[in-house]
Amino acid sequence: MRAAIIDEPGAIRVGDAPDPKPGERQVVVKVGACGICGTDLHIADGHFPPTPYPIVPGHEFAGEIVEIGADVPGDWRVGDRVAVDPSLFCGYCTPCRSGHGNLCANWGATGDTVNGAFAEYVAVPAANCYRMPDEMTWQQGALVEPVSCAVHGVRRVGVEAGERFLVVGAGTMGLLMQQLLQRAGARVAVVDRNTARLARATELGADAVAGDVAELDGPPFDAAADCTGAAPAIEAAFDSLRRGGRLLIFGVAPAEARVSLSPFRIYNDEITVVGSMAVLNSFGVALDLVASGAVDTAALLTDTLPLERYPDALALMRSGAGLKVQVMPDA
Repeated sequence: MRAAIIDEPGAIRVGDAPDPKPGERQVVVKVGACGICGTDLHIADGHFPPTPYPIVPGHEFAGEIVEIGADVPGDWRVGDRVAVDPSLFCGYCTPCRSGHGNLCANWGATGDTVNGAFAEYVAVPAANCYRMPDEMTWQQGALVEPVSCAVHGVRRVGVEAGERFLVVGAGTMGLLMQQLLQRAGARVAVVDRNTARLARATELGADAVAGDVAELDGPPFDAAADCTGAAPAIEAAFDSLRRGGRLLIFGVAPAEARVSLSPFRIYNDEITVVGSMAVLNSFGVALDLVASGAVDTAALLTDTLPLERYPDALALMRSGAGLKVQVMPDA
């Protein structure tokens, strides 16, 4: 089969790879679409520590089951259309046994630690497959994973109707976060230096938009979510909060990054700072949100490229010119 292969950080190519075979309780999925996210850029650059090399990346994907392995539970059939949760939890470490599989001591994910879906085919656990309705496109199915991350993030920070919420970063994840917060009744302000992205935030119903947090009027925010992973953005989001406010660290920062936050203010103002790591019992909810139209996917899907142009897709994502960039092997 054809696949995008990262041999080592910075060495990216599209070439031939062995066809995957389903292991016990696995299925092989013919990839319909696979999205690029910030983590893929970190993997390409060698800044995502869990990733071994060489690897076929790709963890946001949907497709059709074409082969079924031994002892696959349930009623899966060849031809079933599925979106796939990439999470690979061991199930026996302390976090897994306490219901926090996303913090698994042996954490893995399809496309992050084992070969993924920037390929014609990928082998995955059948238990990670979620059946898609017929009317859902492959591109919408590939958006379920990022939506599920946003669902988990909203659960972590919490939201109440009427709250003033700041979202820093109007990329795909920021705009997904915006939509979910608005759906919960929050009034959302969005900050990004990319004016084109701010226009999209306005179209999606943002209460206010600005190129910098300092440009926003009004009282301090009840809560804020950083969707950039950039230290200055995180610090600005923290400084925007009222007493008793909440800060969600949602964007993926480099492992070595550091921020400067006032510990006195965290103590004196009882500021809550929480993180949100990937997916946790949120994939099915996310699929329902996409299938029902509660999340506007058309506003996010800006670029689709064939598999052979995977390096171009990475460059387009890196440039910030579009929003969600996806690869479709059959395009």
